[in-house]
Amino acid sequence: MRVAIILPAHDEAEALPHVLGEIPRRRPVRIVVIDNASTDGTGEIAAGLGAEVVHEPRPGYGRACQAGLRHVASDPPDVLVVLDSDHSDYPQDLDLLLEPIRAGEADFVLGSRVERAAPGALPAHVRWGNALATALIRLLFRHTYRDMGPFRAIRWKSLQALRLIDPAYGWNAEMQVKALQHGLRVLEVPVRYRARKGRSKISGTVRGTWGAGTGILLTILTLRFAPQWYSRR
Repeated sequence: MRVAIILPAHDEAEALPHVLGEIPRRRPVRIVVIDNASTDGTGEIAAGLGAEVVHEPRPGYGRACQAGLRHVASDPPDVLVVLDSDHSDYPQDLDLLLEPIRAGEADFVLGSRVERAAPGALPAHVRWGNALATALIRLLFRHTYRDMGPFRAIRWKSLQALRLIDPAYGWNAEMQVKALQHGLRVLEVPVRYRARKGRSKISGTVRGTWGAGTGILLTILTLRFAPQWYSRR
């Protein structure tokens, strides 16, 4: 099973060497760092550590992920993994996501942080927003997610069918909702989570928290009540 890992990265020069150093190399894994409008040398550091580097000058988490997908599409993997580059996830937990796919039990595996997060790693406002988003999905789509976490693995062919388009904070929510709409076999597994290295650009600021929360909720609502409009954005 061929695996590619994409790591969206905006000014993660401090954390990225730790993340890349902890990715298990027991099997060949393609590692792609998307330098998303960084100004601290993130791309140069990633290249120096042996990662493939894609430059996406337009800010936006979804844009960065889409740039990573375009990069690997010429030689697509069997499974694509999304991993944050801030060292909050544990790359060592990669096999927890891959094993259910390898065993034919799931098409999409989401790492749930809520059970195993270190004290303080998920601030109260993040837990509250996470609970609101998952409750909204449960209400509108009749599926119970425990988390909206960023660490996830999905079959490449399944991912292509979803046709993700969100350019910003709603990209992960779009994936989770569309996975249900397309009838994918969805599984959540508990993964470890810790405080990130460096300053958070999202949960550590009022603007970032508000923007992410609003984007996620609007994505969920639009996919339920105006999916045709969403696809034409």
